Amino acid sequence: MPLTCFDVRYDGGVAHIQMNRPEQKNTLIPAFWAELRTLVQEIDDEARARVIVLSSTGRHFCAGLDLGVFDGGMFRATDGGDEPGRKRAVLYQGIKSLQETFTAIERARVPVIAAVQGGCAGAGVAMVCACDLRYATSDAFFVVAETNIAITAEVGTLQRLPKVLPDAIAREMAFRGMRLPATRAEAVGFVNATFDDHDALLAGVSSIAQEIASKSPLAEWGSKHSLNHARDHSVDDGLDLVALWQAGMYYPDDCMEAMRAQREGRAADFEDLRPAP
Repeated sequence: MPLTCFDVRYDGGVAHIQMNRPEQKNTLIPAFWAELRTLVQEIDDEARARVIVLSSTGRHFCAGLDLGVFDGGMFRATDGGDEPGRKRAVLYQGIKSLQETFTAIERARVPVIAAVQGGCAGAGVAMVCACDLRYATSDAFFVVAETNIAITAEVGTLQRLPKVLPDAIAREMAFRGMRLPATRAEAVGFVNATFDDHDALLAGVSSIAQEIASKSPLAEWGSKHSLNHARDHSVDDGLDLVALWQAGMYYPDDCMEAMRAQREGRAADFEDLRPAP
């Protein structure tokens, strides 16, 4: 698939997806949505990597939706005729399609890590909220910019941000449209760690990704699936889910290989996940 918004490379079980429109502050143009969704789904379905790193280029990670999205009619119901209900239904379907791009990150079997430099605004916040881990440069900041242009954030920010931040801080960001600096984001647990600059960020995140890729992919998938389920369900439901998972997916050979590798002082050798049917 020819790519407009991304460069992709693979290294030791890690897929590096990098946004490549720095002059435009990596704003999210119409092509972005299908490209990212397809990339993540193909990497996951075809078991191309054990970890995905989502990074960016230039001074800022992402400035949110490109204004051309609005001018180009992506949010205007032009295909439903003149009847208001049908026109609104087209708009509803369009927004749901955008939401699916970030949901694909959440649904992927493999961990997805966001590496954020500079500003992360608007729909960029929704994107990193869907990732499993977030790392940032010390000068990075996050802002729910939609509020500042009289829009209710619609692609996942308001649904996922309260799951990864204290509720009051998520509400303050949404209501005020204010910046959350990386230092405070790390203090409240939204960011896992900060790095001095972009080069240090990418090097640090690559090292973390390689560490994750060295673990059993089946155990990583089970952990992600169980954590996501536990976030949205009761403890009892979560316990039942993980019991069912272990009963069906536990693979003793991976456990034995991990212990042998530890005893022998070597890296463990695990089979990749199988491609999805």
